[in-house]
Amino acid sequence: MNKLNDILSLIDGHIGGSQWFVFLLLGTGIFFTVYLKFPQFRYLKHSLRIVRGKFDKEGDEGDTSHFQALTTALSGTVGTGNIAGVALAIHLGGPAALFWMLITAAVGMTTKFVEVTLSHKYREKAADGSIAGGPMYFMKNRLNITIGDNVIKTGTFLGGLFAVATILSSFGTGSLPQINSISNSLFETFGINHMLTGGVLAVLLGLVIIGGIKRIAKVTSRLVPLMAIIYFLGALAVILFNYENIIPSISAIVGDVFTGTAAMGGFLGGSIAFAFNRGVNRGLFSNEAGQGSAPIAHAAARAHEPVSEGLVALLEPFIDTIIICTLTGLVLLSSGVWTEKHENKFQDADLVILEGSYSDQNETDRKKLFNYLAGEEELKTFNGKLTVVNGVIQNQPTFFHARSVAEEVKVFVNNQPYNGDITVKNGKIGKQNGLTISGKSLMHSAPLTTIAFTRSWFGESGKYIVSIGLLMFAFSTAISWSYYGGRAVTYLVGVKGVVWYRLIYVIGFFLASFTDTTIVWTLSGITIALMTIPNLIGILFLSKEMKSEVKLFWEEYARRFPGEKVPKG
Repeated sequence: MNKLNDILSLIDGHIGGSQWFVFLLLGTGIFFTVYLKFPQFRYLKHSLRIVRGKFDKEGDEGDTSHFQALTTALSGTVGTGNIAGVALAIHLGGPAALFWMLITAAVGMTTKFVEVTLSHKYREKAADGSIAGGPMYFMKNRLNITIGDNVIKTGTFLGGLFAVATILSSFGTGSLPQINSISNSLFETFGINHMLTGGVLAVLLGLVIIGGIKRIAKVTSRLVPLMAIIYFLGALAVILFNYENIIPSISAIVGDVFTGTAAMGGFLGGSIAFAFNRGVNRGLFSNEAGQGSAPIAHAAARAHEPVSEGLVALLEPFIDTIIICTLTGLVLLSSGVWTEKHENKFQDADLVILEGSYSDQNETDRKKLFNYLAGEEELKTFNGKLTVVNGVIQNQPTFFHARSVAEEVKVFVNNQPYNGDITVKNGKIGKQNGLTISGKSLMHSAPLTTIAFTRSWFGESGKYIVSIGLLMFAFSTAISWSYYGGRAVTYLVGVKGVVWYRLIYVIGFFLASFTDTTIVWTLSGITIALMTIPNLIGILFLSKEMKSEVKLFWEEYARRFPGEKVPKG
């Protein structure tokens, strides 16, 4: 597992985790924001009216309403990114990472407006009569290059690449990290076995997705509003309970953008560059703007004018990231849990054993460890054997877990204190059946958010809000992503392949319930990038067509509602 995670991390570092990917993503959003004259602000009120059906016409073709398409797409984006992803971003980059998540969402509103509009315009009917759409269709129809009498099928290639990446991402984004976070949260809160959680939810998932988009839309249109209300009330309780930390938290979110985050508690500090990179990366994971996933759901909406559905999609990053992720971020920062060390079971991929003794209370050691995390300084890893007596390591070197110096480290075998030796090679412990290591360290992802929700009037009961919210958020995300992957399969091999895809999807969902969290998150970063790159290339090539579509839409809107003030395209 450690070697696999190292390989995946290396791949992710060259694509999704690289600076060029971040600039491509933000640059595309900024370009369209300026080119279309800030539609995320000028068109927002019209988006709300269209969701309510104001622009609908009798006979509009599609499988779902505007609201159902919105909730289906939101159920695909509102998930672990809002609960676990925000916690991971702050864990890695400090409060400034949340600032970059919000910036990503603001420009992402325009990106999503564009990609949904173009995808809706080029949607098609599948062999079974259902609507099939997504970026692969506008790529296939509009991105081939003609030179004389010869057609170079670049669009066909990009569409195929996007479809394959969508199938991979349905596992890396929609299935694996969702059930992984659910099972971890339920285990932490209720002690429910990971495999039991995975088995029960895999069966429920199969029962829902077999009904296709109409059943999925019906389930998500009820689930999304309910889960949003529950989560909002729980988050508000934490923030108001810690009201004295609200202003300092907001100050840190904005102020640390220019200075980086200083070391606090167990947190060793966060650089400006790392906060920027992780904030944008996690922002994309949360709202998926530019990834090309939501257009697949919106393509099924009943609408005669593509821009109208694009305006509906414009609301998604606003709801998903600017509202829900901000709430989660303020919960984490105001409660203070992100700098505290908590008792937890150590995960192999998060653990490295360093030779010698380092203390996060010593300024010199802290700088060395920070530079080690930033990749600017090498620290010698431990090699050899550790002797353990009654669960306590004798002459213990530094256990570095979740980017922090671990304390009160204990070793167990089958839940009993261990006696004997442990072999360590290059800072990693060899596989030993039944061996677990626990202690106090920083935490990240869903478990950290779970702890934060206990810092309110609800006390320990607050963790149930996270568990229930995460269960609904993440399960609905897995439902929606099964549809995205199914549409990609339809594009590649036709509807006959969808049933086999769904079977594999459900099996993968079950297996991921007891897979290492860090590996799952790393895999998700790779698959996101594989979808996003061809999608961004496609919409940039069609920028003039997008502007023309917007102009035509507002002309029709003005004809239908002559007394209403209409924005200039």
